[in-house]
Amino acid sequence: MKPSNEEPYGYYPGCSLEKNALAYNESTSAVANVLGLKFEEVADWNCCGASEYLALDILPAYALISRNLALAASSSGSHSLVAPCSACFLNLSKVDHQMAEVPALASQVNEALAAGGLSYQPGSITIRHLLDVFVNDVGFDRISSLVTHPLYELRVAPYYGCLISRPDYEGVYDSPEYPTGLDHLMTALGAEVVDFPLKTHCCGGHMTQISEPVALELIRRLLQNAHEYDADVIATLCPMCQLNLDVYQEHVNHAFGTNYHIPILYFTQLIGLALGIRAKELGFGREFVSAKRALAKIGKARPAPKKKRKPSKEALPMPQATEVEYR
Repeated sequence: MKPSNEEPYGYYPGCSLEKNALAYNESTSAVANVLGLKFEEVADWNCCGASEYLALDILPAYALISRNLALAASSSGSHSLVAPCSACFLNLSKVDHQMAEVPALASQVNEALAAGGLSYQPGSITIRHLLDVFVNDVGFDRISSLVTHPLYELRVAPYYGCLISRPDYEGVYDSPEYPTGLDHLMTALGAEVVDFPLKTHCCGGHMTQISEPVALELIRRLLQNAHEYDADVIATLCPMCQLNLDVYQEHVNHAFGTNYHIPILYFTQLIGLALGIRAKELGFGREFVSAKRALAKIGKARPAPKKKRKPSKEALPMPQATEVEYR
């Protein structure tokens, strides 16, 4: 549901955007100002518990998460709650869905919430990822019309991660295996989107704290895939994905003898650049792998369209993927 001009979006930043993903928060705010989007932060929000808490005890974990939904439903003028963090988005969506599916669970959760004078009716808030808002509410055409500094010649690998497209409780995303919304968004900015077959593969999450060899191999695969397609940057929409691919990139180089130097940027930072917002206002410089060299590749003129190579007559016919658009 798209809020009216007078109706702001409820906004749940989550813990990461307060610290290590500060650039995500800064760029989101800067871009929202240009696009005329109004985000109203939920007062007194708390951590969503990430993933570990859910594995320990479902009831207190769901109560912790649903407190944010209850606060949003009671204090926000919007029926939408936007979460930029993919883990937060998944947890909020999961709790809302499970409370609707299992009335006994909803009753127990509300009994816990009652201790703080709160309650939550599942379905009263629509939980949305920030990408959903840019793609479906603002739209590619409007964003493209506001671009003043196109990202010509910048080769971008769009990385969705494994959390936002599956499970898709509300049915708003496209293919769970090969989504394209972020691809189209980057194209609207003038960037050259490269094929990125591992775009929905896991970055390892918190595996860096459990088994570093496993974590580094998962990260290496993603970096290698982007490298194979000559990507200048990887555009992400998840703080955990950005952290793993950025912070541990040098660890990967050391462990595997590679020499990756691929900046991992938030998609909102790239939108901001294309809209003419100063890099400093978008949080550039906070990344471990500097983006300066990659951004210097941005051209001044639109590149000439590339001619498609005709397949060899001897080549086997290849099936074509069906592209499913956002709702």
